[in-house]
Amino acid sequence: MTFANYTRAAETGLGLELASALHHMMQRFADYRVYRKTLNELRALDNRTLADLGIARCGIRAEALRAVYGMRD
Repeated sequence: MTFANYTRAAETGLGLELASALHHMMQRFADYRVYRKTLNELRALDNRTLADLGIARCGIRAEALRAVYGMRD
């Protein structure tokens, strides 16, 4: 009896590596877009609103980084 064995390229090691790299790149791009949106929204606020939130104008970038990536500048 003869058996046929078919392996799709996506199931091979190289296919999985490429799919993982593509997913990682897309996730980083999505995170960056959220970071830029957060940064622009914070920059659009006036000083009084920022003070109410406890954010100094010079700390906007650090707050956007923390909000999206969970880290400080």
